[in-house]
Amino acid sequence: MITMQKPFWKSKPLKDMTPGEWESLCDHCGLCCLHKIADADSGEVKLIAVSCEYLDTASCDCLVYEDRKRMKPACVQLSPIDLKPALNWLPETCAYRCLAEGRDLAWWHPLVSGDPDSIHRAGVSVKDKCTPSRYFHPEDLDLILF
Repeated sequence: MITMQKPFWKSKPLKDMTPGEWESLCDHCGLCCLHKIADADSGEVKLIAVSCEYLDTASCDCLVYEDRKRMKPACVQLSPIDLKPALNWLPETCAYRCLAEGRDLAWWHPLVSGDPDSIHRAGVSVKDKCTPSRYFHPEDLDLILF
């Protein structure tokens, strides 16, 4: 008899995942690397189509991932311990947020589809949809919403 084992994200709480499992949850959408504006009254977070200067906007990969905290101290490095307070700024589609809120991963997530480009083909990533901040004047940030 063949028994089907559930994928790790369906069988483990976030806090029990290995570092490799945790990292593999990132779908490389790049949305968390966009600049954000929070509405002072509602607290709603809006994304701006301007990314961190270290995001490769063609591949949605961080160019300095291993050194991101040193290169950009304001970069948020997520962990299961600090995830709950971070949920309000993470996109609704983020795997970390989905799992923390009891939702499953979307069909286009690379862990589900088996294809790292499925997220880009589904149009969920920022691939070729934003400008790196090094090419943008900060006074113009509120003019372009993602």
